[in-house]
Amino acid sequence: MPQKSRPPRRTATLAELSVVSRRYMAAYALFNQAVADRLRLHPTDLQCLNLLSLEAAPVTTGRIAELTGLTTGSATRLVDRLERAGYVTRARDTVDRRRVLVATVPERMAEFGKVWEQLNGGWAAMFESYGDDEVALLIAHMRRTVELSAAQIAGLREGGGGER
Repeated sequence: MPQKSRPPRRTATLAELSVVSRRYMAAYALFNQAVADRLRLHPTDLQCLNLLSLEAAPVTTGRIAELTGLTTGSATRLVDRLERAGYVTRARDTVDRRRVLVATVPERMAEFGKVWEQLNGGWAAMFESYGDDEVALLIAHMRRTVELSAAQIAGLREGGGGER
């Protein structure tokens, strides 16, 4: 099936989006590294703590693997590092003693939260400058990005190219 040609302006805009998105992803990765360095954590460990802070209750290592896209073995090593650093504890599930639950340590998470609070003002001001429709677009974009990233991570872990 022949591909429709795009108007030149659309082609230029999509090319610019490609460049800007690569810079955006690099900036976020470098920002994440800087925050991780500040807390003396691995960047993946930092994001795991971020995701754990969004969970309503302690979780299994299997759930951490799901949240992060890591294998269960890698998730176990991640939990080992976080436990050594004092950010999480492991405890047997009181309902199902076969399960081990990973819980965050409130005092350490408070330290984690303080770093984010120091950084949050700039982000809040930036988002406040957008209108409601722009914020709604950002939310939709971020949700779709999370879904696409999860699918691509799964594809890469399965040995494919990550495209889905």
